[in-house]
Amino acid sequence: MGTPLYPLQPVLLIDDEPSWLRAVSMLLERQLGVSHLVTCSDSREATRLLEEQSYSLLLLDLTMPHRGGEEVLAEAREKCPQMPVIILTGRNEVELAVSCMKLGAYDYFIKTVEDERLLTAVRHALELAELRCENRSLQEGLLSEELRHPDAFHDFVTADPGMFSMFRYAEAVSLSRQPVLISGETGTGKELMARALYQLTGSDGSFVAVNIAGLDDQMFSDSLFGHVRGAFTGADQNRPGLVEEAAGGVLFLDEIGDLEMASQVKLLRLLQEGEYYPLGGDRPKRCRARIVVATNLDLAAQIEAGSFRRDLFYRLNTHHVKLPPLRERHADLPLLLEHFTTQACGELGKPVPSLGAAELQLLRGYPFPGNLRELRSLVFDAVSRMQGAHLEFALEQTAAAVETAPVVEERSTEIKLQFPQPLPTLQEAAELLIDEAMQRAQGNITQAARWLGISRPALSKRLKGKE
Repeated sequence: MGTPLYPLQPVLLIDDEPSWLRAVSMLLERQLGVSHLVTCSDSREATRLLEEQSYSLLLLDLTMPHRGGEEVLAEAREKCPQMPVIILTGRNEVELAVSCMKLGAYDYFIKTVEDERLLTAVRHALELAELRCENRSLQEGLLSEELRHPDAFHDFVTADPGMFSMFRYAEAVSLSRQPVLISGETGTGKELMARALYQLTGSDGSFVAVNIAGLDDQMFSDSLFGHVRGAFTGADQNRPGLVEEAAGGVLFLDEIGDLEMASQVKLLRLLQEGEYYPLGGDRPKRCRARIVVATNLDLAAQIEAGSFRRDLFYRLNTHHVKLPPLRERHADLPLLLEHFTTQACGELGKPVPSLGAAELQLLRGYPFPGNLRELRSLVFDAVSRMQGAHLEFALEQTAAAVETAPVVEERSTEIKLQFPQPLPTLQEAAELLIDEAMQRAQGNITQAARWLGISRPALSKRLKGKE
């Protein structure tokens, strides 16, 4: 299977001038990445082409032998009312333009139009067609009780109806080129969902994952966009970035909430324009990867705090998959316990132990702040130290965790900072507060930043400044 064509349904071009068909085809492919095109130089073939398949967009000339463009436009609007039609003609007549718009044309241009204006209209028309297609797919998918591609979700262990609703939503948006935002607490399976979306695309392109937390702006640009020779000291040859590596597949950006503001501008341009510049390069490259991002932060709160761009959030939030925490998946705990226990015993060469109702009830009372990742670690640790046929030691671990969990998760109101005499300066006090937060978070920068009420990149910069 090759790289998927864009758009999913082809663009149809009808004009009696072969040279014009070639020129426009080349323009759309080079500037917009449109690789799925059908051209027709005989307007008499329009009826057959419109009946054979669906199209994302029709680019249509008006002055043609055999059948005029207005007649073809009327037929296209009747047969394919959801398909945008852009008129491209050599006739600069106001009455004709008004007539075409009344017949339902999406836009009208003279053939001498600047390339950028035409490309903008085509891009907007394709986005409109894609949204209409997605809406139909969503309506069909969300109303269905069955998954069309259950194999894509084989890594999920669940019987939760809410999870299956999310699977149907993921199926419905899987073929869109729009980005997908996956949110959820730590350990809820965000990368698993990203990989499921990748499988649903049916592409043989790569799945490329990168954790962007802690990347400064240059590291972000170099990692994603690559560089040309001589871009900076040590750049002795061209190096493609991860966007190019993921062409035809999925680029998964984890911890998107920690992205620096300067890098957010570049990501926004990548999403809006579908192109990027390698470091040191002066020629843009097309992005042919599906962008999927994930975060465990509340991006709305990040926007209010001024650490995340509102316009970028709107772009990313086109499709939003919100994964529930384990404590809300009540029916899944026994299934997950069995799954992880069997997995651990297989890897460690131990017999599968039994787990009674009392033990399960105790586990149900634990909030699992680390969600699936924490449950898996707990089970593997218990199995590794298991004696006999019961996970008795695991019960002791869990009981202790239940008792201490509030202390770990909640902010302590006890004042432990001891200020020397004389009082420290504001800068010195800030450093003491940062040291205390890092100590309580056991070195977890994200958690410490959340307690301090600042972004992770801001805290990272302060910590680097202390080194």
